[in-house]
Amino acid sequence: MERISKVIASSGYVSRRGADELIKNGKVLVNGEKALLGQKVSNEDIITINGEVLKKSDGNYVYYLLNKPRGVVTTNSDEKGRKTVIDLISTNVRIYPVGRLDYDTTGALLLTNDGNLTNKLIHPKNIIDKTYLAKIKGIVSIPDIYKLKKGVIIDGFKTSPARVKLRKVDKQKDTSLVELTIHEGHNHQVKKMFESLGYDVMKLTRLSFAGLDVKNLKSGEYRELSVKEVKTLYSLVKEK
Repeated sequence: MERISKVIASSGYVSRRGADELIKNGKVLVNGEKALLGQKVSNEDIITINGEVLKKSDGNYVYYLLNKPRGVVTTNSDEKGRKTVIDLISTNVRIYPVGRLDYDTTGALLLTNDGNLTNKLIHPKNIIDKTYLAKIKGIVSIPDIYKLKKGVIIDGFKTSPARVKLRKVDKQKDTSLVELTIHEGHNHQVKKMFESLGYDVMKLTRLSFAGLDVKNLKSGEYRELSVKEVKTLYSLVKEK
């Protein structure tokens, strides 16, 4: 017997957090009855989501690294009819993104049907590096760089220490390029970190996620991960 959210996530339908949301909204049935949060199910139980019988995982997982373009949403479907990151991947397997990138943010995004790995990569207890390059309006001062390194207050909490590099300053255009590595994943975190110091982010790119970079991928291109890369991801989230 396993928790129903884990079974749904392992199938590749959504992440465990997404499964909990579906259950809360009454979208999940077990043998025709509304599922409960934390409910345990067996292999014999029939799980239905939005009227569709859940196809349980057969253990055949796929892993893709996408260089997400601007103007694409990081969801499996969009009620406004906008293009999603799923539309960019040619596969017959139901996959979903690991975490999110904003509509106007570009760069490294992992997609998979491996719910177990997804849960571990996005869990706050695991320190997974995410490196961004931000184009900032204004000249970012050295004291503010140190503030970012130590952590700043956003949404009522202090961010964890970050690795920060001032890559370029263009005094004529009044812009700065700042490289920032964090391991948290709060909503709009990078933009809010700069905003807390009075800077606007003009452009944001995620250079790498968990050590996977998109240097050799053009915008909109993707590739499958190697076996070695998948093993490396699992080594990052193994129990200490």
